[in-house]
Amino acid sequence: MSTPIKHKPSWLKTRIGGCGQYSMTKDIAGRLNTICVAGKCPNRAECWSQGTATFLIGGQICTRSCKFCNTPTGRPLPLDPAEPELVAQSIRRMNLKHAVVTSVDRDDLQDGGAEHWALTIRAIRHTCASTTLEVLIPDFRGDLALIDKLIDEGPHIVGHNLETVRRLTPAVRSLAGYDRSLKVIAHAARRVPCKTGIMVGLGETEAEVLEVMDDALRAGARMLTIGQYLPPSQKMLPVSEYVSPEKFRAWKEIALGKGYRSVESAPLVRSSYHAKAKEVDE
Repeated sequence: MSTPIKHKPSWLKTRIGGCGQYSMTKDIAGRLNTICVAGKCPNRAECWSQGTATFLIGGQICTRSCKFCNTPTGRPLPLDPAEPELVAQSIRRMNLKHAVVTSVDRDDLQDGGAEHWALTIRAIRHTCASTTLEVLIPDFRGDLALIDKLIDEGPHIVGHNLETVRRLTPAVRSLAGYDRSLKVIAHAARRVPCKTGIMVGLGETEAEVLEVMDDALRAGARMLTIGQYLPPSQKMLPVSEYVSPEKFRAWKEIALGKGYRSVESAPLVRSSYHAKAKEVDE
């Protein structure tokens, strides 16, 4: 790993967008929940300036309390039955070639929100037939039948993040398990191209990062993202290390050499970063 840096380095600075495309995307996406805002994504200006956004469904409150995530946790409100169509219409208005949808965890619901997910995917596929769709899904408590309910609606890419290395998972993720996430990836990868991602700078070792690459690849993931962990508030886990851009580039080459089809590895990379550039298997 790189030498620890006490203060946030210059390569983590981002610009604030202000172009016409940024304003239009902000206007459309701002009417719905987006992980761009909820997760305080550092790439929001870049993505919105390019007319892309990652939609967050299932409400604004998550039933889990992961130690890296800024999304509020607590008792969620009932699902909005109009949300699937609103998301689909927003994607159409933005004229997206590739759309990304994710959700909060809804462990309060018997199906974890799977039916709401299915309705959203169906609405997007119907309204935006030429748009490729990437879904970043929760683990649904390991219920593979619920995952099949989503895949049956025809998303082009299914993503599920491991988030961190095996050893750190209990301290970083709430109610989620490393092996359960691998199980989700393996099940989804049998039917659709699969993607996963991790954050670094939480205290993981070089060997553990390589282990994640091997585990996810073995499970069936063919797309990988690696980015720097940045705490969205002082209540979150502290940064253990700011990893250098050179190390991220080295990891990208290693992952490609192991067999990944596409890899985004850089300090500001997040799950949906440059998602529209990903090739989708026919």
